[in-house]
Amino acid sequence: MMVHRLFGTLSALLLLVSALPAQAAVTITFWNRDFGNYFPHAFFTLRGTPDRGGQAVDASYGFTAQSVTPALLFGNVKGRVETPKLSYMNGSHARFAVTLTDQQYDAVLRLIAGWSEKTGDSTYNLGKRNCVHFVQEAARASGLTGLEHRKLMKKPTSFLSAVEQANAGHVTVIDKVGKDYLASLPPIDGVRPIDAPVSDPGTMKGKPDSTD
Repeated sequence: MMVHRLFGTLSALLLLVSALPAQAAVTITFWNRDFGNYFPHAFFTLRGTPDRGGQAVDASYGFTAQSVTPALLFGNVKGRVETPKLSYMNGSHARFAVTLTDQQYDAVLRLIAGWSEKTGDSTYNLGKRNCVHFVQEAARASGLTGLEHRKLMKKPTSFLSAVEQANAGHVTVIDKVGKDYLASLPPIDGVRPIDAPVSDPGTMKGKPDSTD
């Protein structure tokens, strides 16, 4: 009798394991930074392994002007997709996350390539094509809704708050300082799927980063 019970338990466990996905999906996390020696900024991170398998990813991307000058106030300037430095991320704010399907993950990668100075249109415009617009399109590619907030397109924190509220129950709320959030993540041997320069986005001239 005991043997039959043990066999039944093992069979149930094997069925449960076989029902689980073979790979962990990629998660996109949305971030903002609205304080310190920087102009307001929004960006996102990608972390995990596509359901289809392959190399794990661990990367971050934001869109910013190549130079912070008065020219920003008068129209189009050169922009680029950047990877924020770890010190910058430590002082930023992780807001919420979404688990991506492989199709959504691919759409986010196409977005990054489409805004890159190497492979796409990297024109930056403070009012029409800034970091919030980039994150807005990443959220759209991720399947989120409630993204049209004209008055918030220069306000990363307010924009992400509005998107979080519009997608309550669909996103995983994090609401942590970057340093604490990053420390809570398990180790991952991930790559950056699309290369981007590493920098401190939007540093004000004469005010270097002081965050460790």
